[in-house]
Amino acid sequence: MQQIRAGHVILRPKHIEDAEDDYAWRCDEELAELDASSPIRQSFDEFLRYYKDDLNRQSSSSIKFAIDDLSGNHIGNVMCYDINLNFGEAELGVMIGKREYWNKGFGYHTLAGLIDHMFMTRELRLLYLHTLDWNFRAQRSFQKCGFIPKKTIHRSGRDLIRMELERGYWLQHRSSKLAPLRKIDVVNKNGWQ
Repeated sequence: MQQIRAGHVILRPKHIEDAEDDYAWRCDEELAELDASSPIRQSFDEFLRYYKDDLNRQSSSSIKFAIDDLSGNHIGNVMCYDINLNFGEAELGVMIGKREYWNKGFGYHTLAGLIDHMFMTRELRLLYLHTLDWNFRAQRSFQKCGFIPKKTIHRSGRDLIRMELERGYWLQHRSSKLAPLRKIDVVNKNGWQ
């Protein structure tokens, strides 16, 4: 699996060294709530056993990346799962685990990079995601990428908004959606801060 450079972030294959961060984020109550889940309660050793198995498991129905900033700091994770090439659909999920990176465009850069990768390398017609109905910050970021709210779903006692992004829309607006990422690349290439 290749790395994806997307403005402020690099999406790279997951490594065993990511387990410590991932464990801390999965135990964090606020992050779990934002992910519409519950914090995990297992020990790190148990988590690590599962984590190693997951890293070694190859699947054509999912792709997982760690998110690094340009200095190589692991700041979160993003994945595309339930990839169904027969229907041309896949679901996205993203978590910026380090709070100091919130509200600074890292989520947008991550999503734009993954969206572009998925539409340009696979025969997908639709990407979708689910977000909590009260998580307006995430919804704004998803809408900035081009996702449109479609319907509310009640799952596990929570109300989630299903948002969708069609390939045709992405291809039509691709240049403008990737422009903020390219600006960062130009700045970095020229050594500007």
